[in-house]
Amino acid sequence: MKDKMICITCPKGCDLTIREEGDTLTVEGNSCPRGKEYALQEIKDPRRTLTTTVRVDGGISPYTSCRTTKPIPKDMIFTTVEIINNHKVKAPVKTGDIIIKDILGTGSDIIATKFVKENPLKVKPLKEYLER
Repeated sequence: MKDKMICITCPKGCDLTIREEGDTLTVEGNSCPRGKEYALQEIKDPRRTLTTTVRVDGGISPYTSCRTTKPIPKDMIFTTVEIINNHKVKAPVKTGDIIIKDILGTGSDIIATKFVKENPLKVKPLKEYLER
């Protein structure tokens, strides 16, 4: 097997070539050790940091941005998004608040990345009035 990819761990963007010889994987083209680590991780267990939004109940904004605290397996992204889309937090929400602890047993928490104040008027968003 021969696979090619571009390293994204630094601005250099090295062209990497990964070769499989039996049970051994070799990486060529990296100008630093991080390139080799990146390529092997991408081949064996690709992971991504997920950024998305979660609904806020009673806030001045109906959503807050959120992210994983560490990369999660790439094949779990859609399931994770589905769980987050079915979740709602109560305002106020502070940056760094844990929204979902240890999502899908990955060891990664979902945390808020934006402060959302509580709506002092308790007024429903305009969208809800328009839907009637």
